[in-house]
Amino acid sequence: MMHIADLPDTIAVFPLPRAILLPRARLPLHIFEPRYLQMFEDALKTPERLIGMIQPCAGSEALQAIGCAGRVTQFSETEDGRYMVTLSGLSRFRILDEVSGFSPYRRCDVSWTGFDRDLGTAAETDTEFDRAGFLALLERLFVAQGLSTDWDSLKEAEDELLINSLSMLLEFEPEDKQALLEAPCLATRRKTLVTLIEFSLRGGADEDILQ
Repeated sequence: MMHIADLPDTIAVFPLPRAILLPRARLPLHIFEPRYLQMFEDALKTPERLIGMIQPCAGSEALQAIGCAGRVTQFSETEDGRYMVTLSGLSRFRILDEVSGFSPYRRCDVSWTGFDRDLGTAAETDTEFDRAGFLALLERLFVAQGLSTDWDSLKEAEDELLINSLSMLLEFEPEDKQALLEAPCLATRRKTLVTLIEFSLRGGADEDILQ
């Protein structure tokens, strides 16, 4: 298991709105801009192979305070020089300062303090999770949005994989995605996700919310 002391103080960051990564989850990326191709190639030269996913602030070049670093665990190169990359979520981080320099991509000094549970190998659990009720709510959302999925796989997925994957994949506003990222535990993330799904289904009307 990796510890905070093993993590670098400075990492490359990839600002991408509506894209979050969560610990022990996987995020596929299509990298084609020259500066991010350089970022990816530089990350491969380091022992940690980390890239920090973070959202930019709305209408600004500023970055959100908290992101999540992922380790490059899989990649393939296309004939025209693009990369299909998979990041495996390792730990969230807090930005301390942006590093100035000659790098074509952005780099930040970060703190990993406060995210100790992210580094654990065991998945988080949610003892109050009403899986049947949650899946019924999710089915309503998928029907309303014309989405399809492998329901058998969803029913069999561990609590953390289910909640974190949906938090990453479902379409919400950037500030809502950030709230899901910053949730201190799985139960809080699940409650936030349920609230966002309910709002999406009813257009923000004030009704009882499944918790």
